[in-house]
Amino acid sequence: MTNSQSKKISLVRPAFVNYTHQNFDQATGFLEDFGLVPCHESEDKIYYRGYGTDPFVYCAQKGDRDEFGGAGFVVESEADLEYASESLPNATAVYHLDAPGGGKGVTFRDPIDGFAFHLVWDQSPNKAQGPQLPQLNYNLPTEKHRIKETKRFGKGPAPVHKLGHFGLCVTDFEAFYEFFTAHFNFHPSDFIYDESGRNITVFCRLDRGSTPVDHHCFFFFEGPKAHVHHASFETHDFDIQTIGHDWLREKGYTNCWGVGRHVLGSQIFDYWFDPSGFIVEHYVDGDLFDNTIPTNRTLAGPDNLHIWGPELPPTFLL
Repeated sequence: MTNSQSKKISLVRPAFVNYTHQNFDQATGFLEDFGLVPCHESEDKIYYRGYGTDPFVYCAQKGDRDEFGGAGFVVESEADLEYASESLPNATAVYHLDAPGGGKGVTFRDPIDGFAFHLVWDQSPNKAQGPQLPQLNYNLPTEKHRIKETKRFGKGPAPVHKLGHFGLCVTDFEAFYEFFTAHFNFHPSDFIYDESGRNITVFCRLDRGSTPVDHHCFFFFEGPKAHVHHASFETHDFDIQTIGHDWLREKGYTNCWGVGRHVLGSQIFDYWFDPSGFIVEHYVDGDLFDNTIPTNRTLAGPDNLHIWGPELPPTFLL
């Protein structure tokens, strides 16, 4: 795979995802049970935030069909935003964001499968509103870190901190990879390849030099039909994640896969179907890489997605 683009648009982090829901009331009820907090409402949209500084991490919109409306990334500068408007296919002019945090944006669609992507800059950050979640000490067999203290938890949703990553199924892996690595500072952390040696899945991080970043903020794999796979949100720790799992289970929602531990990225994962059929994930304890970590390649197989947890559902990667 080659990379012919000399000037790249510098992305800082993923910002938000957009979804349209036919059954809006059921979908928004789920989102609150999932741990997202409404922060702004209009006639046809509700914006949700986590307890981090992003103005919002999820936009739910009313509509006549269930549809993924794309993901947003923060760009490093206004110059990046202007260059995106001029250089990317089907890109809009720079516009003012009518959303929590304000700022400016550009929207474009990739030339392979037509997914929408939103680039934003100059949003006003929120003051972090972290719930009272303890930094727990653990007693190990030969090291005791908690003495004369108890652990007591309450039931409820697992509070979301931030959008960590999202994934897509694409119809032409090589063309999709070439486009996004040519135009943006995506860097592959892990490839999965098939028996012929052809790459079929990639987990991309952002190249931020010596600054550690999540193992991946964007992944995609090849399949017969283009669609969103899932959006993933970080929560506090394993206890809170599992309390959130029980909360969703007791509310009658459908678990997709989890709880388990991934191999690539190392996260503890918990995937759920929302009422519209979209997959969302809580994760904790993911890897952080900087630009000194080389790319890894792994042969596709049944054991390269998780080290423990339930068996991989047969329809998970369709």
